[in-house]
Formats: sequence, C-alpha cells, structure tokens
Amino acid sequence: MALDKRQREQMLAHCGEIHPEDGIDPNEFFKPSRQRGKSKHRSQQLFHQVAETLEFVLSGETNDEMLQSLHVVSVAPAPDASRLLVALHCDLPAEAFDRAELESRLARQSGRLRCAIAAAITRRKTPVLAFAIFGPTEIVNDSIEESAP
Repeated sequence: MALDKRQREQMLAHCGEIHPEDGIDPNEFFKPSRQRGKSKHRSQQLFHQVAETLEFVLSGETNDEMLQSLHVVSVAPAPDASRLLVALHCDLPAEAFDRAELESRLARQSGRLRCAIAAAITRRKTPVLAFAIFGPTEIVNDSIEESAP
C-alpha cells in the first residue's frame, strides 16, 4: 500500500517504523481464506468419480477382453482438470501384453468412456482423457506424476 507523506507521518507518530502490513484492516488481514481447500476438494472429488466410472465401464460394459484386463490406478490433472491423465495397469500375462494394441482399442472407446464420465459427473464440460498404460511387469506407484511414461 503506497502511503502519502501525511499518512506516513501519522503512522510514524504511533510506531517506530512502518511495516508492509501496517494500515491494513485487521478483519481483512486475519480473514481465513476458504477457497484454497474447497477447489482442491472439488478436484479430488472429480478424480475419484472419474476413476470409479472408468473402472466400472472397463471391467463390465466392454466386451473386449484386453480392455477388461485394465484397472485404474489413479487419475490426475494434466495440466488442469479440463484434461485428465489416467494411469491404467494391465493384468494380462507378459507375453499377451501389447501396449500399442491397448492404446488403439482405448482410442476407439474414448468417446464411449467420455459419455459415461459425463453421465457420472456434474460439470458443464467433460474432461479430455489421456491414458498411461503400465504392463504386468512394471511397478506402478500411486502418483502419476512420478511414474508416467
């Protein structure tokens, strides 16, 4: 807050030196900011809903055996909640695992997956999905940021 000469002199009359928070309304200075936790909670809720929906759709509603072997490990923003990175783990045997084939099958089903997510969440826009597929021999961490290929 920029102080003019008269305000500065008045404040110096009451204290030894002026600090940046001097002159600020105490109600505003000590006001708790509740928005930070609320947006994080909403994002976590969205990620959980997307993970549950994808797990349900992939395990039961698809007639594709390869897609039924996929399990959702985690969902994270990439870079924000309008685009989500979904980490999937494949339970197929190592000799039957083909990442390129799984990615092409997921690409063909992406519209159907987004429709299921749109029905499950209450948002105006459905997030775009990006997938990271981990094979049966790869170690999967719970956080996508550390383990995304």
